[in-house]
Amino acid sequence: MSEQKRPVIGISVGDLNGIGIEIIIKTFSDSRILELCTPIVFASNKVINFYKKSIPEINLNYLSIKDISKANPKQLNIFTVWEEDVEIIPGQMTELGGKYGVKSLQAAVAALKEKTIDALVTAPLNKFTMQSSEFNFTGHTPFLKQAFNADDVLMLMIAENMKVALLTEHLAIMDVAKNINKDQIIKKINLLKNSLIKDFGIERPRIAVLGLNPHAGDEGLVGKEEKEIIRPAILESKKNDCIVMGPYSADAFFARGNHEKFDAVLAMYHDQGLIPFKSLALGEGTNFTAGIPAIRTSPDHGTAFDIAGKNIADESSFRAAIFSAIDIFDTRNHYRDMRKNPIKKISAHVVANAVDEKIEE
Repeated sequence: MSEQKRPVIGISVGDLNGIGIEIIIKTFSDSRILELCTPIVFASNKVINFYKKSIPEINLNYLSIKDISKANPKQLNIFTVWEEDVEIIPGQMTELGGKYGVKSLQAAVAALKEKTIDALVTAPLNKFTMQSSEFNFTGHTPFLKQAFNADDVLMLMIAENMKVALLTEHLAIMDVAKNINKDQIIKKINLLKNSLIKDFGIERPRIAVLGLNPHAGDEGLVGKEEKEIIRPAILESKKNDCIVMGPYSADAFFARGNHEKFDAVLAMYHDQGLIPFKSLALGEGTNFTAGIPAIRTSPDHGTAFDIAGKNIADESSFRAAIFSAIDIFDTRNHYRDMRKNPIKKISAHVVANAVDEKIEE
């Protein structure tokens, strides 16, 4: 059997004044991760060296490159995006911190589109400092949607014990209900199903859908969206060969551990999905963008300006994002291999059916 390809993982550094570069340095100070991937950080030597000084106990070796094809698979590689000095003020929200974080992201996404890297892991940007006349996005996900000209994308939070997708993302609560419709729910369910199959190797995924209102509307007493929009979308999705159930009351659903009975949960809005996810994912959650042809993951936290530059940031979620990107890369390759090999595909389908029948019992 030929040796499995080790993926080239591109990394954007996030806001220069946040914890992004610190958690990158801490992650790759463990050289064992280099046995699994070839990492390329899109930034400059100067910003890496700035944060290295604040972590004196770590001895990080890296190679500076201007050509991705020259990357050393046995080292952390820094691809030079800019040469100039940039003022770094850890913990402060500055225009430069956001501007150069965006430069890093744009260079990494260009490489992702050119397929000179196999996956992208993004360190956190700040939604205020990232804004400019040239970059008017509410986050990484809408930027990636436009960059890859995707019909739709899905923010999917993943951990070992659960997966939670968001129907709406960074919207004010007052705008959530008016941005929910039947076609959108059907589209997101389908995106989620396809991602679970292709990216996570789940042959027949089981999906739970949460309601929008308290107690999932109480049959229309505290909201009609469940009866008029969400339930019809679920019934329509079932006709499209989806194993999908709901709508469930969000509070009781997680409190009773029902998320463990499903492969993924579709939440209606940001906090409905993210609060239980961050509470139950034990600090190792990962944000994955489903719906684009490329692989992108990120840690499940923000820039953490309050602790930036203090050498106390925890790299667990960023490290998990690296591992998730590697796993998804391997699963996608296996999925493509199965589609080319009907015998393997039939075998996997038989196993999936047997597992599903056992669950039903």
